[in-house]
Amino acid sequence: MLTFIGASLVLIMIPGPDQALVTRNALAGGRTAGLLTMAGGALGLSVHASGAALGISALLATSAAAFTVLKIVGVAYLALLGVSTLRSALRSGAHEQGPDGGGGGGGGRIRWIRWIRQGFLSNALNPKVALFFLTFLPQFMPDHHTTLLRACTYSLVFAALYLAWFTSYVLVVDRIGAVLRRPRVRARIEKVTGLLLLGFAVRLALQQE
Repeated sequence: MLTFIGASLVLIMIPGPDQALVTRNALAGGRTAGLLTMAGGALGLSVHASGAALGISALLATSAAAFTVLKIVGVAYLALLGVSTLRSALRSGAHEQGPDGGGGGGGGRIRWIRWIRQGFLSNALNPKVALFFLTFLPQFMPDHHTTLLRACTYSLVFAALYLAWFTSYVLVVDRIGAVLRRPRVRARIEKVTGLLLLGFAVRLALQQE
C-alpha cells in the first residue's frame, strides 16, 4: 500500500489537463470553482476506476474502434477548452471578469454545474486515464490476481490522494490569487493554460493504442 501511495502521488502531481483546468477555473471563479472542478475530476476518475475494477475498461485495450471513438471525443473536448481559455485570455487583458461573466449575482448554480461538468468530462473522456487504471492497478495485486474489493480499495485510495493534492493546490492558487488575478498576469496565465490544453489535445490525438 505504501508503494502504491507513493507511485500514485507522483503520477497525480505530474502536470496534466486536470492541473491546467483547475488552475484556469480557480483563477476565474476562486476557491469554489477550483474545488468543484477538482470534484468533477474525481468523479471522472471514479468512472474509469470502477470500469477497471469491473473489467469493463479492458474493452479499450482490445477494441481499436472503442479507443478511437473515445479518443476523438476527448481530443475535441480538450481542444474546445483550450480555445475557450485563449478567448478568455484576450478578454482578461481589458476586463477583470472571468470567462463565466465575473461578478456575483444570478447564475451561481449554473456556474457550479459547469465547473463540475468540465472536471468530470476532462477525465471521463480521456481514454489514457482508463488505460492507466487498467495497467496500473494490477501491478499492486498479489500475483496479479485481481479481486473486486481490493481493486475498489486501491481506486478509493487513489481518489483520496487526488482530492488531497488538488485541494492543497487550489488553496495555494487561491492564497496568491490577488496577484494571479491581475488582468495582465491572469491573461498571460490563461494564454499558457489554453496552449497547454491544446497541447494535451494534440498529444492525446497522437497517442497510439
